[in-house]
Amino acid sequence: MSRCDEIAALTDDPGKIHRLYLSNAIRQTHDLLDQLARHAELSCRVDAAGNWIGRLPANQPTDRVLMIGSHLDTVPNAGKYDGLLGVLVGLAVAECVGSDRLPFHLDVVGLSEEEGVRFSKPYLGSAALAGRFDPAWFRRKDHQGITMREAITSFGLSPDRLTNARIDPNRVIGFIEPHIEQGPLLRRVDRAVGLVTAIAGQSRLLLRFSGVAGHAGTVPMPFRTDALVMASKWIDLVAQYATQREGLCATVGQLHVQPNVRNVIPGCVELSLDVRDAKDDRRRRAATDLIDMAIRVAREAGGDAEVIEHQQQPAATMDESLSNQLRAAITAVGCGAFDMTSGAGHDSAVLSDVFPTSMLFIRQPVGISHHPDEDVDASDVAIAIEVLHHFVTHFQDTT
Repeated sequence: MSRCDEIAALTDDPGKIHRLYLSNAIRQTHDLLDQLARHAELSCRVDAAGNWIGRLPANQPTDRVLMIGSHLDTVPNAGKYDGLLGVLVGLAVAECVGSDRLPFHLDVVGLSEEEGVRFSKPYLGSAALAGRFDPAWFRRKDHQGITMREAITSFGLSPDRLTNARIDPNRVIGFIEPHIEQGPLLRRVDRAVGLVTAIAGQSRLLLRFSGVAGHAGTVPMPFRTDALVMASKWIDLVAQYATQREGLCATVGQLHVQPNVRNVIPGCVELSLDVRDAKDDRRRRAATDLIDMAIRVAREAGGDAEVIEHQQQPAATMDESLSNQLRAAITAVGCGAFDMTSGAGHDSAVLSDVFPTSMLFIRQPVGISHHPDEDVDASDVAIAIEVLHHFVTHFQDTT
């Protein structure tokens, strides 16, 4: 817990917790993790995508590896534990194993980017590990106009070697991601940890409402084509639509208003839409319906609406064999096993396409995430470490 506090102080935004992909705060985090890992006799490296990896070598010659970890980046003004806690729990498990070693390598992984904040593209670190990194992403720019290629180069890495970050799936026994639950369910059922059996799919869209800008004092109300009014009406419809459909979540979380001047009627609004559901067919249908509703609202107001970006992440099912062994470990340490679905996206969703993957959720007493009030009890973290230590020391490689 003190390590979480220490790394929380490594930030790109003084006074707030914010670690941006391949930023100075991430470099400082790598340096601190190096110190902690080497003290525990782990060898450390950073791959071409910026993923930090600490390895506890096997007790015998082998190329088989079990990975435990999560991501190191954060959203702006974040809490202390999202992502980071999973990395430090993995490190604690490696320390518990210590000199006893295992018949396979144990890699503690700090993935470089999951949130999609800097380049509006999530899961960059896990995509690289899985061999799913698209070179077209190098051209994406951050808010300062820096391309991803430039950011990787400035960090001291080589974009042209990024394919080397891919891990041969035949070597991977599995990837386990410990993570705080980002909601209240474990608190409500009074469980310290939960076993994630599936991750909801996501549709991430950017839409543009186009109207006509004009003077706020000279254009009469009946003659206006106000892009922000269109967007506002549609946002209300989004909330109504999702509320009426069990299991569906739809969120407008970001708006850019142009020209964004107090005395000018908004002529253009670009905004985000995040749609999630454990069933991909329902999610895709919802995204289509909401796009159609945006076009209809805009046309009724004399304006226009269009989709300018549409990214999708399918729902993911966790590996049955890994999950069964993780469930047995939960039971062995005296906790009742509790299966659950994650409504939030995780690197495990990307990696599950390539490696056997499973997740362990850790209870959050306040049920809030992506916020400074994010919290976790030390006693629950201790249970998670005990569960995963039992898991790795009793693991049966069935692949």
